Order: sequence, then C-alpha cells, then structure tokens
Amino acid sequence: MTTPTAHALPSYIDPSHPGPWGMFMEQLDRVEPHLGPLAQWVETLRRPKRMLIVDVPVRMDDGRIEHFEGYRVQHNLSRGPGKGGVRFHPQVHISEVMALAGWMTVKNAAVNLPYGGAKGGIRVDPSRLSLAELERMTRRYTSEIGLLIGPDRDIPAPDVNTNEQVMAWMMDTYSINQGGTQTGVVTGKPLSMGGSLGRRDATGRGCFVVAREAMKRLNRPMEGARVAIQGFGNVGNAAARVFHEHGAKIVAVQDVGGTIYNEAGIDPHALQHHLKVAEGALREFPGGTVIDDASFWGVDCDILLPAALERQITEANAYQIKAKLVVEGANGPTTPQAEDILWDMGCTVLPDVLANAGGVTVSYFEWVQNASSFFWTEQDINMRLDRVLSEAFEPIWNVAQEKRVHLRTAAFIAACTRVLEARALRGLYP
Repeated sequence: MTTPTAHALPSYIDPSHPGPWGMFMEQLDRVEPHLGPLAQWVETLRRPKRMLIVDVPVRMDDGRIEHFEGYRVQHNLSRGPGKGGVRFHPQVHISEVMALAGWMTVKNAAVNLPYGGAKGGIRVDPSRLSLAELERMTRRYTSEIGLLIGPDRDIPAPDVNTNEQVMAWMMDTYSINQGGTQTGVVTGKPLSMGGSLGRRDATGRGCFVVAREAMKRLNRPMEGARVAIQGFGNVGNAAARVFHEHGAKIVAVQDVGGTIYNEAGIDPHALQHHLKVAEGALREFPGGTVIDDASFWGVDCDILLPAALERQITEANAYQIKAKLVVEGANGPTTPQAEDILWDMGCTVLPDVLANAGGVTVSYFEWVQNASSFFWTEQDINMRLDRVLSEAFEPIWNVAQEKRVHLRTAAFIAACTRVLEARALRGLYP
C-alpha cells in the first residue's frame, strides 16, 4: 500500500505503518481531485473529530482484576449524530477504529442517512470470557464512553463479536446512568427492547439489492447467476438466502471450516441447518465438494461476495478472480491495488460503503421507530430498505460512468460532497 503523505496522518499514527487508517487516507487522496472548491475542507475528513481511549477494569470470576483497552471514535458529525458499531476483538487498535469510523461517515452519507460516522471497540478475545465477565466488561465500557454516546449524539450498534445481548446491556447501562429508559441510544437491540424487524438480515439483503441494480446495468440476469460467498456468518448467510430466493445459484462457500463447491448450486437453507442446528463443520456438508481454500478465489462465478474480514482480495489473488462483479459484504476486503487489477480485468467492485449499507439503513429505521414509539412490519422494513439503497445506487453509478472512475471513488465523491457541503455551510465556530 502506498504510504500517504505526511500531512495526511495525525501525529499519533506511525507513517511507516499507517494500517487501516492509511487505506482510508489513500481512498481520500483518490477522491480529492473531484471535489472542486469543497477540497479546501477535505482535511476535516483526515482528522477524526473526537477520540476516546478508555481503561476498562473488570473483576473476573476468580476475583482477579483485568484491564482492557476500549475505544470510541467520532470521525465526523457534520450531518448528524455519530453512528457505528462496537467490536470486541483481540486485534482492535486505534488505527482500525479510526478507519472504520471514517468509512461509516462515507457510508452514511453515500446512502443519504442523517448521520455522521463513529466506531468503537475493546481489545479483547471475548471467547475467553464467561457470560458474566462479558456483561461486566460491556457495562463498564458503556459507562466509560457514556459522555460521548446518546440518542442524539452517537448511537452504537453490533459489529464483530457483539450482538443483540451486548446492545441490551449497553442500553440498560446508559439508561440507568441517565435515570430513565433510552431505547434509542443503541440499535441492533432485541425486538422486546425496541429492536427492529428485519435488522438481522439487513446487511445481507442490502448486498443483494445493490448487486441486483449493478447486474441490471451490466446487462446480466440474476436468474441463474453463479455466486461465490466468503464467510457464512450473519451477512453471508442472509445474502446467500436472498440470492437463492431470486434464482441465483450459490456455487461456492468458504468459512473458517474450509471451502465447498457445487456447480449445480448449494442450498443455503440446508447449509444453515447443517452449521447451526446440526452443529456440523462446513467440510462435512453433503451438498458440496471440499476444495482447498486458495482455489476459492478462482471459482468460475458471476458474483463474488467477500463477507468475512478486511484485506482478503489483494495483489496476490486478484488475478485469479473470474467474477464480473465483486460485492463487498465485509468492510475493506479489497486493497486499492487489487481493485486496480480488477478494474483492468473488467470486473466491477461494489464498495463496502454501498454494498453493506443495509445494516446501518435498518439501524436508522430502528432509531426512527424508537423516537416515535411506532413500529413497522418486516414487509415495510424490506420495502423501505430496497428503496433507500436503489435510490442511493443510481447517482453513484452515474458519477462512475461520467467520470470513468471506480464505484468506490464515485461513492466517496457523492458522500464527501454531502459531508463537506454540510461542513462548509455550518462554518467554523470561533
């Protein structure tokens, strides 16, 4: 990865190892020439508005006190309160959280949600904690970041290794400290606590919606389209089911348990039952043939959906990809250099800031429902999600065609223009 210029990095980021924040800086560098007069405000996006690093002391079940490092970064609040998930992972660090917050700024603006970008996390391996320890850690972290979050200030949501239960603990802790129930402080909550129907499958469903719109413009049918999916967690699982329901064939699936392939198609409902209900391993699924993991990238398919971790498509494997459409269900799965290779090969990449925006869109719906205490049906949710993402896709596609740039750059142009217009109109407080 090209190291960004020194002026683009805050003093607390090592220029020789800029990490995910460096990738975000490189993406900003690509969009800056297209911003016109608004480029004078682009430094706003190169410096997070507010960052909080907190100590999270936890009394363990055996009586010991352990300390964990927690983060909450508000990248930009020009268009509204911060919005972004909280992840629990042993490799969480400040560069990653900063970049994820920046991508949330772009994602929210790209689909025209009235939010800024934020992100949070704790550096911890949650699999090593008991349920009681996890609850105590979550509650202490929530209390520590309580001075930043709030229904009109910054609204956390689930991310890697966090779920509805974690959001319930966060909402309860914040509400206790505020002296009254505040359901809108987080999204992704259980339905019984003000959560929204359709939230669990929203990110995967959103991947399908934008893929459908792209396939229309590429003059390729969805019926019979061959889809390869990396990651069969919440996003990959939901996406597989929706693609399958609309006539596409899931020909390959890869997760931590290996890689399977079936030219005739893998039934995602049967695979879901095998993995979750029967607690079987992916390699043991009878509906597919095991292939080696490296071969996944060369599978003959029309649509490739990476829905696992960052930096999965790189210069090392981009040349193997046969798909004509890559749909980024994960955050940052394609490096800038790999995206250039795919572009030269005639492969269209639907960037994460658009492709996986279904989750934050339905989180927005949840927030609106909490504010009004009026809840919609799942059919209403899915219809509104489809409309928001379809309407967001059109201008981004048009910008890409007009300027002959990647869809990611086009999404950044649309999003950064909205953010910086708001920044310019708000002016500077003396």
